[in-house]
Amino acid sequence: MRHRPLSLEVFVTIPRYHDLVPATLRRTWAAEGHYPDLDLYALFRAHRYADPDRPAVIDTEGTLSYGQLDHRARCLAAGLAEAGTGPGDVVGVQLPNGRDAVATDLALAALGAVALPFPVGRGGREALSLLGRSGARAVIAVTEYRGVQHARELAGLADDLPDVRKVIAAGPGPVPTGCLPMAELLGAAASSSFTPARPDPDTAARILVSSGSEAEPKMVAYSHNALAGGRGNSLAPLLPNGTPPRCLFLVPLASAFGSSGTAVTLARHGGTLVLLDRFTPDAALTAIRRHRPTHVLGVPTMVRMMLERLDEGDPLSGMTALVLGGSALDDATRAEATRAFGCTVVNLYGSADGVHCHWGLADGSHPDHGPGIAVGRPDPAVCEIRIDPSHGGDPTAGTGEIIARGPMTPLCYVGAPELNTRYRTPEGWVRTGDLGTLDADGTLRVIGRLKDIVIRGGANISPAEVEGELSSHPDIRDVMCLGVPDPLMGERLAACVVPKAGRTPTLESLCAHLDARGLEKRKNPERLLLVSDELPLTPAGKPDRAALRRRLVAGLAEPQPA
Repeated sequence: MRHRPLSLEVFVTIPRYHDLVPATLRRTWAAEGHYPDLDLYALFRAHRYADPDRPAVIDTEGTLSYGQLDHRARCLAAGLAEAGTGPGDVVGVQLPNGRDAVATDLALAALGAVALPFPVGRGGREALSLLGRSGARAVIAVTEYRGVQHARELAGLADDLPDVRKVIAAGPGPVPTGCLPMAELLGAAASSSFTPARPDPDTAARILVSSGSEAEPKMVAYSHNALAGGRGNSLAPLLPNGTPPRCLFLVPLASAFGSSGTAVTLARHGGTLVLLDRFTPDAALTAIRRHRPTHVLGVPTMVRMMLERLDEGDPLSGMTALVLGGSALDDATRAEATRAFGCTVVNLYGSADGVHCHWGLADGSHPDHGPGIAVGRPDPAVCEIRIDPSHGGDPTAGTGEIIARGPMTPLCYVGAPELNTRYRTPEGWVRTGDLGTLDADGTLRVIGRLKDIVIRGGANISPAEVEGELSSHPDIRDVMCLGVPDPLMGERLAACVVPKAGRTPTLESLCAHLDARGLEKRKNPERLLLVSDELPLTPAGKPDRAALRRRLVAGLAEPQPA
């Protein structure tokens, strides 16, 4: 299938990453110990020397030690170098969770190249945009994943991607025409004499891709220091006595959340990655019982799916923390998950744009009396957070756009200079697009996404607020609220609901529940979409608002009776 080529102005030969944070601040954070000031591969290599037999990756193929993973990464790096990949080159990576994805991360870091991972399942049109806008020189893709031949599809886009010199196919199965097999690179004769590059730790190591559920995904360049330092500092408070973690990632390593895999779990903290090539609730529960992870990282929807599979008398144990991001966590799910998993449930507020905040291992123990969701006190080793009332806020209420700057702040946006103008300030602060407030004790409260605010007849409604109240409805297992266009009111609020087994919630029962909770009637949903199985997820593992909105607009909603 041929794709219409993008306009030529989106393609660049060698991307330049201008750090929008003042250099003096970066050096101050290094001096204060917030940065390791080493590149990702050098950090990983230190753990490999310290304990080469420690398990690094546990996947569907078995266990790979630090020594074995290092050998695989160095072979791949040597093969990539022979194939023409060098320092500063952007390399796209579309691989499922597993040893190949981790070895590729390390190989690219060892070359001083820039990794551009994006999840399997994303279509050719989106891949074309990401690879073209980033100026990628090569792409490594799985031969086949759940019926989709990603490597073949990318090779077919060669005419539209003049900068991409190599498409490398990974995994079993025949190698598509026009592709170079990864197995050939892994056998490179020069691997024994390979000398890793030593890139400046303040230069780009990885381009994070936003979830892309609403529009064309944003790309954000992160340095070695921002990943291992800033993002690594976010995980550190969740590690009792600094013990290396054993992390089960339910989200793709190629997602923004998954960037805490190779760079943070392995390179920074010397831990172990437990990986599933795709998420299912049964596979996740089996992995928890079999591999005994200390930390499980996922999104609330995944946990709700897992909780449905657990019997009342079948609690899990031995975990330190269940770390959930991507969307707000309701109190009912938190309480049930705490009981079932026998550990702290951490609700991580974060984004690809450069912000993280959570309560640490005390998560959930804080009384919550105020607007929005209390997500913790900002950690200066991760990022400082302020409220800008000039953007979507109410100065009298202390609300405004959440802005952040600190050790985890990325360099800049990639292939879209207009985003740097829109989302970065001259002093390097990142505009998150989220509405929030800071309590007198420094606690950050997140009220919702500015762009998700529903404006009904001129009045603002926060979908996140309504979702939080509906989550305790006895008939609801999962819920997402969003606005749909309306010719009279501009927008109306819709509730997309996954019912509990054997239950059939109605719009009237939802509104009655909200009334009993004291919510203003103007915030009641006026459309209801019952989702029979699960809320749809994007390839990055987040609830897919765009897919739900398309179903609503197509007329699958139930209007409220007059």
